Amino acid sequence: MDIFFYTIIFIIGAFFGSFYTLAVYRIPKREDILVKHSYCPNCNHKLGFLDLFPIFSYIFLGGKCRYCKEKIRPRYLILEVLSGTLFVLFAYLMGLNIEHLSVFKLIEFGFFVLYLTFIILMLGIDLENKKIDKAVNIYGIVISIIYMLYLCIVEKANIYRYGIYLVLYIVMLTLDTITLKKYAKSTYVNGILIMLITMAIFVGEYITIISIIYTLLIIAVYLLLYKLKNRKRRKNVKTDKELSKQMPIGFYLGISNILVLIVVMSYITKIL
Repeated sequence: MDIFFYTIIFIIGAFFGSFYTLAVYRIPKREDILVKHSYCPNCNHKLGFLDLFPIFSYIFLGGKCRYCKEKIRPRYLILEVLSGTLFVLFAYLMGLNIEHLSVFKLIEFGFFVLYLTFIILMLGIDLENKKIDKAVNIYGIVISIIYMLYLCIVEKANIYRYGIYLVLYIVMLTLDTITLKKYAKSTYVNGILIMLITMAIFVGEYITIISIIYTLLIIAVYLLLYKLKNRKRRKNVKTDKELSKQMPIGFYLGISNILVLIVVMSYITKIL
């Protein structure tokens, strides 16, 4: 029964993965991600049902668009498989199985899916566009507030702790608004800080801090390798400041957060 249950979870995760690829592509372009029908980005032909089934459509179509025969980027297949795998892995780590299924566990998993969606959209958009998207951050704030209300009302969590996070949200949004009026755009740093607040609410300060440390280590290693690779060059070598501006910090932060979550939850469930 558990195999069937986790197969269903994998399929749901794969569909989310398909949605993630669509959202990462459309959100920066400010296109609708819920109502507008899926289409081929090359020929703009609307896709049919058989073109939209995660993983299988890519395989059966040979990695090409049914209409214009243009190759479909492998990242679509990869993200669908990874998303399905992550859904199964976290469902297992959270103790979600057919024998011990409960409303509270389903709600917790539902909140986790909302959070995972936030992280994946953030890291995906940052990797593609070097941008922390404000609309995705607003989504993160909304689900955080709903999650805090759930914790305070249902699980009787410390309301003062989450009150502090609400104040931090207000402060950061105020600063972001001031920055927006002054420079006509939101700053990358403000976006990262808001992202960190959302992370702390969902996964706690400990995991968030470790995620930050790993992100800094990744950046340090990248800068070191870049210097070693280009130490003999004299021209066109970027400074640390120039490199840091081009680095997708949100991407590294999101990846670090997911990996730290897997390790910590594995230790808690005594898998590692």
